[in-house]
Amino acid sequence: MIQFREFMKDIYILQIETATPVCSVALSKNGKTIVFQDADIPNQHASQLTIFISEVLNIAEIALEDLAAVAVSMGPGSYTGLRIGVSTAKGMCYGLDLPLIAINTLDAMVAGFIEDNDPADGNVLVPMIDARRMEVYMATYTAKGKLLQGTSAEIIEADFFQQDAEVAKYVLFGSGADKFVPLFKDDSTVEVIPAFANTAANLSHLAFEKYQQSAWEDLVYFEPFYLKDFIATTPKKR
Repeated sequence: MIQFREFMKDIYILQIETATPVCSVALSKNGKTIVFQDADIPNQHASQLTIFISEVLNIAEIALEDLAAVAVSMGPGSYTGLRIGVSTAKGMCYGLDLPLIAINTLDAMVAGFIEDNDPADGNVLVPMIDARRMEVYMATYTAKGKLLQGTSAEIIEADFFQQDAEVAKYVLFGSGADKFVPLFKDDSTVEVIPAFANTAANLSHLAFEKYQQSAWEDLVYFEPFYLKDFIATTPKKR
């Protein structure tokens, strides 16, 4: 008897990242980035985003009709950047009748960091997005990417990261981490990795996982993940 094997159709997902000053678009195929375009130029999201989308699709020789979904970095991050990215993603999904996938920006940063750096067991990963002054949006994860403490808005001081025998080192990275290089330069328990590149390519694996799970957003009700403004208080030790 002849048996036919059904092959999975290639899943192309267009990915948008505008939560930070970086404007970034990527295209993934079955969870792997095949092309991306980044520009770290402040206040250019509105003018560059649709251009990047067109360029990425043209380079990959993929038509809009070939897309299976659109994924967007949902925040936390810049109010204006998130609004532009999410509205563009929703508009494409409405027009093309595609599902919308939303990825927490900090989750995507951790996924990208782990892929590029292979952090040591025992380290706690701390992606940070700059807010203002000594303030950041952050979360904490294991070296394998498991969430330890969810997204929060924090004011960082020298004693913020409490020593813990189970933690080898706190590893800080992202647009909010660079400004803490001087603060933690003499602290052996905290390492700041400067110039981490936030990019839509970081969404690829997580977006594909959500697509396979049909974990899609409601286009009518979905909104970016905006955190409330900071309130000046004495920061708690961690």
